[in-house]
Amino acid sequence: MPVLNRIASYAEEMKEWRRHLHRHPELSFDCTETAAWISERLEEIGVDEVHEGIAQTGLVAVIRGQGEGPVIGLRADMDALAIAELTGAEHASTVPGKMHACGHDGHVTMLLGAAKYLAETRNFAGSVALIFQPAEEEGGGGEVMVQEGIMDRFAISRVFGIHNAPNVPFGHFQTTPGPLMASVDTAYVKVTGKGGHGATPHECVDPVVALVAMVQAVQTIIPRNVWALDEAVISVTMIHAGSASNIIPEDGTFAATIRCFKPDVRALLKRRFHEIVEGTAAAFGVRAEVEYEWGYPATINDEAQAEFAADVAREISGADAVNAHAPREMGSEDFSYMLEARPGAYLFLGTGPGAGLHHPAYDFNDEASPVGASFFARLVERALPLAAK
Repeated sequence: MPVLNRIASYAEEMKEWRRHLHRHPELSFDCTETAAWISERLEEIGVDEVHEGIAQTGLVAVIRGQGEGPVIGLRADMDALAIAELTGAEHASTVPGKMHACGHDGHVTMLLGAAKYLAETRNFAGSVALIFQPAEEEGGGGEVMVQEGIMDRFAISRVFGIHNAPNVPFGHFQTTPGPLMASVDTAYVKVTGKGGHGATPHECVDPVVALVAMVQAVQTIIPRNVWALDEAVISVTMIHAGSASNIIPEDGTFAATIRCFKPDVRALLKRRFHEIVEGTAAAFGVRAEVEYEWGYPATINDEAQAEFAADVAREISGADAVNAHAPREMGSEDFSYMLEARPGAYLFLGTGPGAGLHHPAYDFNDEASPVGASFFARLVERALPLAAK
């Protein structure tokens, strides 16, 4: 695999970086120590500028090449998850109840490796903006960074990101033009009736039967309202009601995750969800309160940039190891906000066999760091070529 030779020589240092980050996970926007450590590494690497305190703990570093040219944005998320680690690794989390179970420690390491190479070689015309983002897992740090103006402030013209993919063959890249990952919305429903003794249901207004009817009815939205070729998911993931076998409760709740790829489908799902819940509530004589949280939008790759990124990936891993028209994923990503602001692309990088993302036994494969760093570095060199002499 043609990892850039200079980056291959960083492999041991990158492993040390990644394992330090893994030992010291931080959540959401509270990435203070992580950001400070990244800033120190960037100063050692010799980047031209480091701008801190964006989206609370995010930062953007700038590396200028040889001569004038556009600015390419490269993004890595840096927050961890509230999961107790079960890897048993020597470099396991030292913070109880927190771990890097999604590989964001590896994403930071890839971007730092690329930064070191680009700061040394500067074999490009223009600039690179290295985006280290908090709160991907919870809080939408990508949206906040965009709202705080990073695209205009740093004149970013295109933006790219990578996510590791366990159990995809090592070094293989996957992406697709257009929608790659789904939007994600969350609905919480509270149903209130009139409680009482289970022996006298005629004296009650039973919220349980209304809950059951609602859960069944919302499952009809996709097969009966959404075109069969417009992928969408509604999954009811929580139902809570009652406290004893002989009591009809006063109220009950359920929650659902709602995912799709198109804005018009997204609006349809929200409308039909409200209509079905409210109509069912009226039919059963209960009161329903719906809290519908609009979450991350779909992650939609620019078609030209997705093909460009796939071509760079072929240079790193070979044509047979790049799927440029991979199936869409129902997971979600707040890199979507950056792709709404600028053309770009998001890719998955296979890290080989192992525990899946968000699993307590997950651990990032350190051998993948030079591969991801090489991809980022070559992407910049090809996007911002030096003029022929």
